[in-house]
Amino acid sequence: MVKVTVWNENRHEQRNPVVKEIYPKGIHGAIQEFLQEAGHVVNTATLDEAEHGLTEEVLNNTDVLVWWGHLAHDEVEEEIVNKVYQRVLDGMGLLVLHSGHFSKIFKKLMGTSCDLKWREADEKERIWIVNPSHPVANGLGEYIELEKEEMYGEHFDIPAPDDLVFVSWFEGGEVFRSGAAYNRGKGKIFYFRPGHETYPTYYNKDVQKVIANAVSFLAPSGSQAPVYGNAKPLEAITAK
Repeated sequence: MVKVTVWNENRHEQRNPVVKEIYPKGIHGAIQEFLQEAGHVVNTATLDEAEHGLTEEVLNNTDVLVWWGHLAHDEVEEEIVNKVYQRVLDGMGLLVLHSGHFSKIFKKLMGTSCDLKWREADEKERIWIVNPSHPVANGLGEYIELEKEEMYGEHFDIPAPDDLVFVSWFEGGEVFRSGAAYNRGKGKIFYFRPGHETYPTYYNKDVQKVIANAVSFLAPSGSQAPVYGNAKPLEAITAK
C-alpha cells in the first residue's frame, strides 16, 4: 500500500466544457479512483489550494507524487518546487504525466529544457514496450494502442534515461520516448507521455495499469540515507 498524492493544476476542467464532461471529477479525481481500486491510499492536491495543496505535512506523508500540469506551469511557486525537489532527493517518488514535461519540477530535476514537437490532430498513438522486463511494464502486451491522442515528437530534450520503457509511434510518422525512468538522490522519477485533457486516455485500462505499476515502482525503498562529508576510517590506517 503506497501513500499517493495526485497533483493537478485543475484549470482545463474549469475552462473547457469538453474536459469537464470527460473528467467531471477532474483529471486528478479520475486518477485517484483507479489508484484507490489498485489498493493505494490516494489524496489529491490542486494549484489553487493554499501552498498548491502541497504543504510540508502533505509532502512528508507522500510516498509518490503524481503531477499533471499544462496551462499554469509558471504559477507554481518556486518555494513549493524546491520542497518537492528536496523530497525527491530524500526518497519520494515522482510520476510526471503528459504536459508535466514542462513543469518547473521536472525541468529542475532533468536540468534541460524538456522541449519537444507537438500536434493536435486526433491521430492514433501506438506505445511500444521496449523494456518488457521493467516493473512499470508488468502485465502489458507488446504495445498499447490509443485511438486518438496529441502527438509529441522527437527531439525530446531530456537527459538519456536510466531506463527507457516505452517508445511511441504516431499516425503522422513521429516517434517519442514516452516512458522514461530516472534516479535522483534516493528518489525515482518516471515520465509517462499520454494524457491530453480532451481525450479519455486515463480511462484506458492499459494506461491505468502503467500508472498503477509506476506508483509501486516509485515507492521509497526504505534504505538508509547516505552520510556525506568528512568520514572517520572504518579500518585502522597504517600508512604514514
